[in-house]
Order: sequence, then structure tokens, then C-alpha cells
Amino acid sequence: MHIHILGICGTFMGGIAVLAKQAGHRVTGCDANVYPPMSTQLEAQGIELIIGFSPEQTQLNPDIYVIGNVVSRGNPLMEEILNQGLPYISGPQWLAENVLQGKWVLAVAGTHGKTTTASMLAWILEYAGLAPGFLIGGVPENFGVSARLPQTPKQDSKSTSPFFVIEADEYDTAFFDKRSKFVHYRPRTAILNNLEFDHADIFDDLAAIEKQFHHLVRTVPQQGLVVSNQQDSLVRVIAKGCWSNLEYFGANESAKKSGWQVHNLDAQGRFDVLLNGERQGNVSWDLLGEHNRMNAIACIAAARHVGVVPCIAIEALGEFKNVKRRMEIKGVVNNITVYDDFAHHPTAIETTLAGLRAKLDADSRDARIMAVLEPRSNTMKLGVMKAALPASLKQADLVFCYGANLGWDAAEALQSIAHKSYTFDDLEKLVQAIANNAKSGDHILVMSNGGFGGVHQKILDALKN
Repeated sequence: MHIHILGICGTFMGGIAVLAKQAGHRVTGCDANVYPPMSTQLEAQGIELIIGFSPEQTQLNPDIYVIGNVVSRGNPLMEEILNQGLPYISGPQWLAENVLQGKWVLAVAGTHGKTTTASMLAWILEYAGLAPGFLIGGVPENFGVSARLPQTPKQDSKSTSPFFVIEADEYDTAFFDKRSKFVHYRPRTAILNNLEFDHADIFDDLAAIEKQFHHLVRTVPQQGLVVSNQQDSLVRVIAKGCWSNLEYFGANESAKKSGWQVHNLDAQGRFDVLLNGERQGNVSWDLLGEHNRMNAIACIAAARHVGVVPCIAIEALGEFKNVKRRMEIKGVVNNITVYDDFAHHPTAIETTLAGLRAKLDADSRDARIMAVLEPRSNTMKLGVMKAALPASLKQADLVFCYGANLGWDAAEALQSIAHKSYTFDDLEKLVQAIANNAKSGDHILVMSNGGFGGVHQKILDALKN
């Protein structure tokens, strides 16, 4: 079968392309913006990319068009598909019907940390020899690809693995299907990591998102498992109804008696894992921040549901290498370290900065953090979260914000931290200001959910000069 994917360079749709290619289909696709790591991954898979959405692409005559949620009415190729009455389907529905059917799906949902948590979970299952398939909105360093079909476990060469790990997004499915993506996946094991207001372009308020999460919980079978944070918003979701086994994780005292908890955290980030107050082992790794510790215990709980004992999951986490664009070091010049991170919501910005600050403090380094921010998500562009930005940047010594293409004034939003912040509408001027202010020992943390005009390499080049 030949499938043509509209919006192929999004992390989700790019993963669909990889899975379809592995399944033996001919895969082509198009998108308006093409940038690494997805573009390079697709090229490595031998998938033909077309820039733009020209209606002439119907001449490729594919068997079906798979439509990403970046595509809306008015898109010239989509309009031509509709005019000709050609067959089309959403990415989540195609995935559900062609890959997930009959699989034991482990879904990771939440406002923050889905990509990292899904990567951890897939790696734990891989380490335990279960050879899972996965589709993740990033590239886990342990695998080098964002998606793959289930493999054949070494201990059972006669059949492929039944397990599939998926990053379960609450964003809408497509312009013709406004349900959240994750309602298509029908998981047997579901992690509810955290829940905050986001996606202001499609949700009116937090209650609207909680309703979608409740819809996800309704799809988990009675013999399935919901692993939920003890956060208030998720407790409200569970209170609407849960018909499956339920395990909580969190940092509060009640988790000691009935749930999963982090305990005995040391200065190097190592910690014990407790289940119902009983020690399961000690995680020793290089990841930063409380958010990643919560991710870890959620994964240990979910893996236990498919038969991975906690001590094996804990061993696996010790060899977890994180995900591209999650505190990824892009280079070091003149003892100045440049990082790339996907953080774009104020909570993610705050936790990422706090994790880096804790790491530097633990290493007894009196180092400056220079935060470089591009608020480009739909929610940030609408200005819904702008009031929360100054507080989220409190751990940064200097802040550089790229304010182009916003519907609000970034300098005005950051006025309360004007003593340490700079805003620019010109990318080259932003880079030069960063280079002019940087000094030996600094850590430059770049945060954006897009390509940011290749700013990481521009900064490294400017530092060299």
C-alpha cells in the first residue's frame, strides 16, 4: 500500500511514517517546515519528503492520505483531496487500526514529560527482554529512532512482542475529528503523569482537559491498570469514574502507605523507590529534577503490570540515556556549555531550570545559567501563560527571549525581571547579545518546541568567534 502523509515532519506523524515503512508500505509525505531530528530520521528511513502542500501531489495517486492535525481547511492539498473525494484518515485512527489492534498498549499521558516517560518505559521493557514497539514524540537516545514496530524477543523467537508503548497526547486528532488523540489507543496500561491547563487554542479551561482524560480512563479495561499521579487535577479525573486497577505515585506522605514514592534522595540525584512503604531498590542515574523522578516511579509501576519486577526496571533506569532535545548538550566552547531543551510551558521551563540549578549546586559549581527562550507553542503565542513566565525563570541568572511573531509584548511580560532579561525580535541580534554576555563557566539553556532557526549552532559559532 502507498500512503501519503500530510504534516509528516511533526514528531507524531513522523513516527507514523517510520512504522508504515517498517510494515512494508510505500511512504511519502509533505510538510511546510522541515528540521531535525525528524527530517534526518525520515531521510535515513528512505522516506520521500515534499516541501509544501501543493495540490499536484494528488498525482502521486496513493491508496490513502494520512492527515496530521497541523492540516486545516484551506490547505490547498487537503482541499484537492476533498474535491476529488479521495480516501483519507487521521494519524491516530490509522495507527489504531493498522498497528495497535490486538496489542497490549501502554500509554503515557500528561501535560509534561510524556516523551521522556514513554522513552523510559520503552527502554525498561527493552532492557527486560520484552522487545516492545513504540511511538514517541522525540528520539530516545537508547534507540536512536522515535518509532518502531514490536520486535521478536530473544527468549521467544517464534512470535513478535505483544507490547507497544505510545506517547498519548490530549491534543485534537484532526480537523475532522476533534477528540483527543489518545482516545483512539485503548491502552491496557495507562500512566497519567500530571495535568495542567495547556493547548489554549482548543481547550477553554482545565475542566475541559480533565474531561478528555476521563474519556481516556473510560477506555482502560477492567483488568488493565491506571497509574496516576496524586496531583489534585488527576484525583478529580479518577473521581469521575475508574473501572480498572489503580495505583498512585507521588511525593506526598500518603504514598508511603499505599503507592509509589521517591525516598532518600541524595545530592547526586540517586534515590530509593518505595512501594507501599517497602524499599524496591535505588535508582542511580544522571537525569535532573523532581519531574524525572516522578516519571521514573510511574514507569516502574507500569512495567510491573506487564511482568517486569521493580529491581529490573530500576537497573534499566541506570542505563537510560534520555531523549534528544531534553537537556541535550549541543556543544562546549571556551568552557561555556550550550544545551537544547523542548520546554515551552512555564511549568516545564521552571522544572528544567530547577533541575539544572540543582545539578550545578550538587557539583559545587558557582555557575551562571543563561536561559534562552522562544515562546512559540500555540498556547504561548496566545499569551495565556505570559504572566507565569517571570516566576518560571527565577533560577536563571540572565534571560534572553525571542519575541518575534507573538501577539503580545515579551518585554512587557518580563518587566518584573527586567534587570536580568533581554528581548529581541531579530534572531541574529539575540545570538550576538548572548555571545557578548557569556563568560567561561556559563551554562546556556535554550528552550523551544521548534527548530528556533538553528540558534544552538549560531550561538556556538558566535562563542568561537
